[in-house]
Amino acid sequence: MRSPLLRVSVRSRILAVILVVTALGMTVAGLSAYLVQRDRVLASIDTELISSVEAARAIVTGESTANQDAATATPETDPAAFATVEEALSAIMSRLVPGRNESSVALIDGEARLIPGTRIAFHLEDDPVFIDRAWQEATSGVVTLGTAVTQVGTLRYIAAPVSVTGDDQVGVYVTAVDAQAAVDEVGGAFLTYAGLAVLSLAAIGVAGWFVAGRLLAPLRHLTETASRITAEDLSERIPVHGNDDVSALTETVNAMLERLDDSLTAQRQLLDDVRHELKTPLTIVRGHLELMDASSPADVDSARQIAIDELDRMSELVEDIDALARAEKAQLLTEPTDVADFTALVFSKATAMSGHDWQLAESAEAIALLSPSRLTQAWLQLADNAAKYSPPGSTIRLGSTAYATAVEFWVADEGPGIPEGAEERIFERFGRADTGRGIAGSGLGLPIVAAIARAHGGYVTLDSSEAGARFGIVVPTEAEQDAPPPPAAGFDGTEHSRSEP
Repeated sequence: MRSPLLRVSVRSRILAVILVVTALGMTVAGLSAYLVQRDRVLASIDTELISSVEAARAIVTGESTANQDAATATPETDPAAFATVEEALSAIMSRLVPGRNESSVALIDGEARLIPGTRIAFHLEDDPVFIDRAWQEATSGVVTLGTAVTQVGTLRYIAAPVSVTGDDQVGVYVTAVDAQAAVDEVGGAFLTYAGLAVLSLAAIGVAGWFVAGRLLAPLRHLTETASRITAEDLSERIPVHGNDDVSALTETVNAMLERLDDSLTAQRQLLDDVRHELKTPLTIVRGHLELMDASSPADVDSARQIAIDELDRMSELVEDIDALARAEKAQLLTEPTDVADFTALVFSKATAMSGHDWQLAESAEAIALLSPSRLTQAWLQLADNAAKYSPPGSTIRLGSTAYATAVEFWVADEGPGIPEGAEERIFERFGRADTGRGIAGSGLGLPIVAAIARAHGGYVTLDSSEAGARFGIVVPTEAEQDAPPPPAAGFDGTEHSRSEP
């Protein structure tokens, strides 16, 4: 059994899933944006460095380099522009001002000669290793674009050789950008994003906690109501709010509670009825045994006979109760049945009840989906009732009638009929009608018939008058099992009107 300490509420699970998915989405989005922005920054640095070389060439030569490749073009002066390399580099350094996180230096014969006159982020001339590297790369005669790890940090630089006709000195213009500082700015923006993401997650968590609690409130009410409901009181129902899945669940649970309440009520009623029915025979047996004179054989024999009769009656009552329970709960095994053949078979069994003139009045030509054994039990019960309550030698008619979507199996007698007002009571457990004939039964025969009819998707009908009673069992035909027709007055909770085709 799971420990209560390990139990996690659905509300917490939902909130945890929301936060995990949201955090994962924010992380992926943030990292993707960081990587894309970093690549853009690095690309813009290269573009800026190349633009600096183009500008330097324009200064030295006085020509535009828009249509030239700055990575391969070497700034060379026009003879009339500058007399020396130093003059050319001085012009470049004075006109090209380094930007933020940028610095430049002019090299002549391998030495740092000129630096910008403005404030710069770092000094390239202070790193002899870098100066030597830039000189060696530029003296090959081509512009070099590269990356160097220096004392300042990771630099993205470009080195362009500069020469002047008539001057033997060799100059190199070097400009560099602190790439690490530029990337760190992007990282700073990402940290700001991360902080905002954490705050957003906190806000989502608070909002999600209240929203999940509101949506799951019916489930908490369900738990509280279920804890209060007992077998003695199933009347409480759960309030239904909204029109969503949780509301549908609440309605389903309420319907289940309604069925349980009806079932328990029916069981209590059955127990009350059984207790009432058994009380009389037990009282009779006890009374005779208490008054019996044990020394009198005649008195003992009389008490014995009375006790046996009452015990037989109680046994019959128990068998009827069991039959009713099985009829109400059993799942019928139905099969397509020829109604005419079935009618003839049941009629032959009914004629075994002597003392009456049995007549087969009608036989329907139809096919119905039914359980022959169960329907035979119900139909013969109607025939037995007709035989009990009809005068000896009277006519009892039995037959089956086909309607548009149903078949009725009926029995009509010439007895006194059902007293007015007792039509529904006789279909209740232990319900009896006073016909004045003094015939007593368990009061479960007709409820069994009604239960079998309901199991077939049908109902029981009754027409009664002073000239006799006609009981029928209406069963839908095979093609209309889900839509029972209304051929007669039903006693299963719904009133129907007879309409013959």
